[in-house]
Amino acid sequence: MHKIKTMGFDVFSDSLDKITLNENFLLSTISPNSYGLSTKDPLFRKSLINSDILVLDGVYFGLGHFFNTGERIKRNQGPFVVDYFIEKAHRNNLKVFFMGSTEETLAKIDANLKIKYPNLKIANYSPPFKDEFSQEDNDEIIKVISNFEPDILFVGMTCPKQEKWSYSVKNNLNVKLICNVGAVFDWIAGNQKEIHPLWWKLRLAWLKRTIDRPEILKRYPIIFIYFKDMFMSLFKLNKIKL
Repeated sequence: MHKIKTMGFDVFSDSLDKITLNENFLLSTISPNSYGLSTKDPLFRKSLINSDILVLDGVYFGLGHFFNTGERIKRNQGPFVVDYFIEKAHRNNLKVFFMGSTEETLAKIDANLKIKYPNLKIANYSPPFKDEFSQEDNDEIIKVISNFEPDILFVGMTCPKQEKWSYSVKNNLNVKLICNVGAVFDWIAGNQKEIHPLWWKLRLAWLKRTIDRPEILKRYPIIFIYFKDMFMSLFKLNKIKL
């Protein structure tokens, strides 16, 4: 699998078909927002660095590397990852599990996917709504997932909660692939409209997302941390390698 080192992270830059489902892999996404959060949260940073597969969620985290080398890092946004592995699961008779969000959203996901993929084996679990799970919470979540014996586990909670949780319990889960995909759950459920492919093509999906969800504006001070560090690296004002 081809990976590119940028801003202190090894980012996957290959086709998703290079990921084999015969390992206990942890897949996470990285963006300017998650980079900024990781500068203030050591456990979150550790969970990203130690993800087996760290994909570029949008083009912007790859800008520094592009400005420095002219090389593009392949995009594998959360929606692309979910679509790819759901289709793969359907073709190969694999089981998928959705952990996170509300029971209502999970029911919509189940109903929508069974229309498009009638033979797909799906299960889900809505965890307690709290900032941090207790040991009893984790024991119950792991038990429910283990009883279903999924091949692929999609985790849809807020960042960085989902990444830190997946990293902490990874070795207790007998699954082939754990994917931290966050807000994609709402897209599959139909709670939010999917972004039109044209926005992705124009590299403006972030703008459409902000228009649809203006609360994202609160993230911008955190996102600014990435661009500050990136430009300082470009002008050799810090030791971070692009």
